[in-house]
Amino acid sequence: MPQGHVPRVGKWLPEDHALLEKWLRNLVDRVDARSKRCKGSIPLDPVIEEFKDLIEQDAAIFMLFHQMFHQIPNKPPYDKDPTGKPQVRDYMHMLECFNEILTTAPEYQKDTGLVGFPINAIIDWPMGTPSGFAAFLNEKVNEKVCKMLNKWGEYLRSEESRYVLSTDDESGWFGVQAMSEPLMQDFDTTYICDPGAEYHGYKSWDDFFTREFQANARPIECEDDDRFVVNACESGPYDIQRYIKERDLFWIKGQPYSVSHMLANDPDYYAQFIGGTVYQAFLSALCYHRWHSPVNGEVVKVYRIPGTYYSEARVVGFDEAAPNESQGYITEVATRAVIFIKADNPDIGLMCFMAVGMAEVSSCEINKTIEDGLKTGPVRVKKGQELGMFHFGGSTHCLLFRKGVDVIFHLSEDPGLDASVVPINTVIAINLG
Repeated sequence: MPQGHVPRVGKWLPEDHALLEKWLRNLVDRVDARSKRCKGSIPLDPVIEEFKDLIEQDAAIFMLFHQMFHQIPNKPPYDKDPTGKPQVRDYMHMLECFNEILTTAPEYQKDTGLVGFPINAIIDWPMGTPSGFAAFLNEKVNEKVCKMLNKWGEYLRSEESRYVLSTDDESGWFGVQAMSEPLMQDFDTTYICDPGAEYHGYKSWDDFFTREFQANARPIECEDDDRFVVNACESGPYDIQRYIKERDLFWIKGQPYSVSHMLANDPDYYAQFIGGTVYQAFLSALCYHRWHSPVNGEVVKVYRIPGTYYSEARVVGFDEAAPNESQGYITEVATRAVIFIKADNPDIGLMCFMAVGMAEVSSCEINKTIEDGLKTGPVRVKKGQELGMFHFGGSTHCLLFRKGVDVIFHLSEDPGLDASVVPINTVIAINLG
């Protein structure tokens, strides 16, 4: 692997860390120029002001946000950008960078790569320090982060965010460079869009990000054969673990799954998955971001679990590709949505789909028709039917099977950080009873 390159699951950040540093330097330059124009006092959005107030008024949080920058090693590559100057220098500079992000949409940049985790990029080093780890696990901090991400989400759902959906070759998502990406090729015949219209017919960045497939773009394999389980997301296999424990040390090397924490000690169902199997896979930045049912059956319960946004496992140290190497860990602590499905195949029975938000992806949206239907009883779903979606950001998901369910996986990719995307609705497992 070329020096300076880091494998990044889903390509949410450039693999070449120098490109990420270049992007961050450009952001810092914009913020510093704005600060100069404002004579050192940049007007902050109200949600950023609230975040600032929390940091400065809570003694413990103030200490953590001060120390996290001082705990970054004073040596390359942590201390300087490629030009030799510091980048994000303290919590105030961090907040000013966050403030800048709130009114921008992710551009395609052929010379710097996709930066799909802009806030994650700003705190790439601080979040890996002992104080950063503690700060981004703090419930009050995560409440402010949630408000900030929701505010950014409002912008990404607005018409103003469409400026990046242009044919500009430097930054447009429909320019020649962007459309040459393997996962963007055949876009016009794969996704619902209007190639002749401005912005390809999309109403906002979020509309583009949550785009739908055209009919038959992803046929459902073995649709009526209940022995087969299909891929619930357009995703690359990450891990398979069997005989999962009720409670395990999910933060240590190997990041074993801890089922009680994954399912937030669900009083109805979590105990049934002790000793069972977990399959985890990650989504690509350029792919489809909706979730489909992996089986025919009935949805019997759904809920969302609030959690962290920028917490990574301490065992991975300074993860240049954060949160790449913390994907097992975040299934216990990150914001997530849980959907229990009683499969028609009695040998599978109750199973669980869990959507996990990574970093900027704080919106795990469960299909409203399913949520409303559950008010009167179980909701019938067909294999391949939409269950919900992620909004902007990175994402991963899990399928959980109960103890005693014999699931044989048939994957075109070996699980791991380098796995390629397996199309949604493709068979990934079989239960032979």
